[in-house]
Amino acid sequence: MSWLSRLLDEPPIELEHPLPPGELHNADLAPTTLADRTWSRWNIAALWVGMSVCIPTYMLASSMILAGMSWRMAIATIILGNAIVLIPLALNGHAGTKYGIPFPAMARAAYGTRGAHVPSLLRSVVACGWFGIQTWIGGTALHVILATLWPGWDSIGGGVAFMGHTTPEYLAFLVFWAMNVYFVWAGTESIRWLETAAAPFLLIVGLALLAWAASAVGGIGVILERSDQLAATSEETSTLAWFFGFFMPWLTAMVGYWATLSLNIPDFTRYARSQRDQVYGQAIGLLTTMPLFAFIGVAVTAATVILFGEAIWNPVDLLARLTADAASPLLGVGAMAVLAIATLSTNIAANVVAPANSLSALMPRRISFRTGGLLAALAGILIMPWRLLEAYQGWLISYSGLLGAVGGVMICDYLVLRRTKLDVEGLYKSDGPYHYANGVNYAAMTATAAGILTALVGLWVPSLYALFEGAWFSAAFVSCTVYWLMMRDTIASPGPIQEEG
Repeated sequence: MSWLSRLLDEPPIELEHPLPPGELHNADLAPTTLADRTWSRWNIAALWVGMSVCIPTYMLASSMILAGMSWRMAIATIILGNAIVLIPLALNGHAGTKYGIPFPAMARAAYGTRGAHVPSLLRSVVACGWFGIQTWIGGTALHVILATLWPGWDSIGGGVAFMGHTTPEYLAFLVFWAMNVYFVWAGTESIRWLETAAAPFLLIVGLALLAWAASAVGGIGVILERSDQLAATSEETSTLAWFFGFFMPWLTAMVGYWATLSLNIPDFTRYARSQRDQVYGQAIGLLTTMPLFAFIGVAVTAATVILFGEAIWNPVDLLARLTADAASPLLGVGAMAVLAIATLSTNIAANVVAPANSLSALMPRRISFRTGGLLAALAGILIMPWRLLEAYQGWLISYSGLLGAVGGVMICDYLVLRRTKLDVEGLYKSDGPYHYANGVNYAAMTATAAGILTALVGLWVPSLYALFEGAWFSAAFVSCTVYWLMMRDTIASPGPIQEEG
């Protein structure tokens, strides 16, 4: 396809002159230079390996299996969801690689220089929630490590519990939180180093865990046979009812898993050397690692049924049990440390960069990337993630509809209407071509609201419940269509929008 080849072959563009002083940018938000775009496809792939290998991914198939899916259908749903979300990831990532701009700057083209704060902060709120959840999970792993190495650790605070957790648990959470903050302070190059260093290590450990499970129960064939017995018995339903009432909600949830990254992926692809590097790197990392690690979760859980007589889905619980039963607790400590590293690598890339840039875009002169990241980290504490964790999987469908509406507007604006051509300097001018009405493009706001309302209609009208079950799809389609109808004449007419360089 010629259009696809053209997208993949578009070279990165650098501004001929540095941006003049202005209120819409700082050093962190300004376009990256060609010299700064050093990430190869393997760096991008490593980024996705680091984000995909985490406890939520390990447990991803469990809810579907417990709801009645076979493990094969669950893994297939994960693969399909990832393949679908790869499309907006590659398309939105295109702008980052071509122009070197972060997500808050790209959003200004569609939403306006002030209106861009709406999609940017929508993404940030979700990221802060996930940051707190992942930090609590990592703190839990650290707590087990410390309790194993230091027998007196659990006695700190006298065993007094607050909101269901003890002082050592909160201390471990804060220590792990500080580890995350270190990489925020060190900047994006430290993030690339962390992801690149952790990726092969995490994959090897995941495969080793699978090998352990197979050897412990008598082979992979035994595991696969027992995996078929993990699924709960579901009621007989028609094919149509099964598709819209069972499969579509789970597919939407899988798309929603990375719906956040599909918006702010320019924050990373702005460092890529070429379009092929960012597209191939994302495909390699996302389409292989996540299904593999989800399968490892299924296989190891099937092994726990044979070994312990019950399905242990949470790897922290499993490793805590292995640590207690092992002759040498150092084995369990090492495995728990791997989980902590996996959680750290996921958290930094997926849940810190977006709010750091978004908060910086609110007040570029006062808030840097570091300051924005610290504010996001503080928000991760204030949301009390130990309570939010109980309902985090319910987020996937609910927020994916919101982000689908934003994604539909941005892809329509950048790819369909502007044909990938942006006035880069204009993105950083308060009185430039993206000023619209007092800095807000009300067409984008209207289209986004239409997409969100379309998804919510399914909650209010029982006969249209499929709109909510497929929230990301329905919201993205409607917002894209409404935006195209409202903006096709405006953007298609001759104007100041032109390609730099």
